[in-house]
Amino acid sequence: MSEEKADKRKAGVKEGQSGYWIEERYEIIEGVRYDFLSSPKVTHQMLVTELNASIRASCHTVGIVLVAPMDVHFDENNIVQPDLIFIANENLPIIKDGWVKGVPDLLVEILSPSTGSKDKVRKKAIYERFGVQEYWIVDPGYSTIDQLVLVDGKYQLAATYGDEETFTSPKLSCISIDLRQLFHNAMRFKEKATD
Repeated sequence: MSEEKADKRKAGVKEGQSGYWIEERYEIIEGVRYDFLSSPKVTHQMLVTELNASIRASCHTVGIVLVAPMDVHFDENNIVQPDLIFIANENLPIIKDGWVKGVPDLLVEILSPSTGSKDKVRKKAIYERFGVQEYWIVDPGYSTIDQLVLVDGKYQLAATYGDEETFTSPKLSCISIDLRQLFHNAMRFKEKATD
């Protein structure tokens, strides 16, 4: 290959790479920035997709479902990116200028090794303090969902659902999710332990 052609190939690669934009993804909890360390795995995304489809199918007339990445701005010191957000029609005014700036009715987090502790401790405390009516913690490792419901300003564990049950909500009567189907569809791609 001639020197001129080699120079053009290098220049072309540089031009192509300079056009890529990689969005920073992070959350702010109690004024502390937490960077996302990596993108989610397929099992995580399948669970988000299946939950989104299930909720939309039965609740599309009473509200909207949004999926990550979507910031929820509680205040300037608390901006989070839940995996799934549900906002009832009567609370749609919290969507301002194309952003969620207020308290959704339901937030869902799907645990992963890099975010599990934050989801179960820090984010749970924030969601409770700001008054999110219902918070689900989905554990792909055990195929369970912990359903936390706000009662008198504090979260109570309403139920822990396993993969053989139908998930319902005391706050959102439109929700009915066959967890056997949900977890079966998502866990097809669960990574296997290696030796």
